[in-house]
Amino acid sequence: MRAKVGLPLRWGFHGLRHYYATLLIHAGASVKTVQLALGHSTPTVTLNEYVHEWPDALDRTRSLVDGALGTRETAATSAGSRA
Repeated sequence: MRAKVGLPLRWGFHGLRHYYATLLIHAGASVKTVQLALGHSTPTVTLNEYVHEWPDALDRTRSLVDGALGTRETAATSAGSRA
């Protein structure tokens, strides 16, 4: 499997597990989905290991709220323009 996806030979099962988790996260999987896929006991365990892989989560959250409110600006942007 490792050779098939072009990963280095030094990668063992543990490296493939991290690769799998990262693929799920970057494809938009939720913390709960990744937790279940990896067999972690809680979502907290998953977040402790992979929180850095969700760097755009705040931006996506802002976009979701902006979309629901029918605006294109974020609250921070509008507050800054009023200042």
